[in-house]
Amino acid sequence: MLIGVPKEIKIREYRVGLVPSSVRELIDNGHKVIVEHDAGAGIGCTDEHYKAVGATIIPTAAEIFAKADMIVKVKEPQPVECKMLREGQILFTYLHLAPDPEQTKALVDSKCIAIAYETVTDKNGKLPLLSPMSEVAGRLSIQMGAHCLEKRQGGAGVLLGGVPGVGRGKVAILGAGVVGTNAMLMAMGMGADVTILDKYIPRLQELDTIFGSKIKTMYANNDNIEKCVIDADLVVGGVLLPGAAAPKVVTRAMLKKMRPGSVLVDVSIDQGGCFETSRPTSHDNPTYVEEGIVHYCVTNMPGAVPRTSAFALNNATLPFSVALANKGYKKALLEDPHLLNGLNVCHGHVTCEPVAKDLGLTYKPAKEIL
Repeated sequence: MLIGVPKEIKIREYRVGLVPSSVRELIDNGHKVIVEHDAGAGIGCTDEHYKAVGATIIPTAAEIFAKADMIVKVKEPQPVECKMLREGQILFTYLHLAPDPEQTKALVDSKCIAIAYETVTDKNGKLPLLSPMSEVAGRLSIQMGAHCLEKRQGGAGVLLGGVPGVGRGKVAILGAGVVGTNAMLMAMGMGADVTILDKYIPRLQELDTIFGSKIKTMYANNDNIEKCVIDADLVVGGVLLPGAAAPKVVTRAMLKKMRPGSVLVDVSIDQGGCFETSRPTSHDNPTYVEEGIVHYCVTNMPGAVPRTSAFALNNATLPFSVALANKGYKKALLEDPHLLNGLNVCHGHVTCEPVAKDLGLTYKPAKEIL
């Protein structure tokens, strides 16, 4: 199979779909890999690094899309990239289609085979290709939130760890999954006063058993969410419904009761955001103020630390990339129900039920097409 790696073009996105070690693995499996010029430059992987493992460097993205049987990316294809996709071509990347009807339509129109990292599952029902970026985003959420709390950034001027004689900053984390747990660890490390909320009691029991009095756990009903949000200096939203749009768990009315200069970091923004007042932002313009509250809603948060993120992502995606290349997409998908869950669009049909439901589109089971 001929595998193509275009350079990412989303604002401030420096990650790359395949790092050189992953390219070597695919070539060792008998495949050919073409990489766009400087695709890995943002993480310190030069064209020479790719050539050294056997890749061919191609000058333009247009040539990559025109030649490759499978495109491996990081972020969802931008409009100009969607136009270059063709019928039967495999696209393996993050898609986050539920809040994005325009991209969904473009992929349907292209009749490509679009497999989304974020809906691939494992035997435990978890999301192994979303997990590494959720780990990064969860840890970054506290780092970015602490920065936004600085007065110069529009925040209230609160130091999360406090100092002797002055209280610690209060952090409320919505969701105790991968994002929430990693945010919790970072906030604890900074010395903050941390409360984590979730609807799944066994998970709260696990965290309470491990961390005891170092954190507070609360059941995520509306009353507890409102109380914690109003009292917090920093709120992190890490709510996820796989493949579907995130529920709005923090309302504008709650914001009006918060202290001015408090900060919201919405890690769920890729799936539409879990705060009523959230709207997507970029690394160039990461924040805005609504109801006196600083919002950080960058849609590709891990792009802020692209080297760490790219290698962590490749560790998770490489086995699936190899399977798709070795077996072809039909056999790979039909033999692996977890990879099949990643198929969102195929030959002009939406094959991910939550996406179809959220966008009001017709859903067609993947096995009926394959």
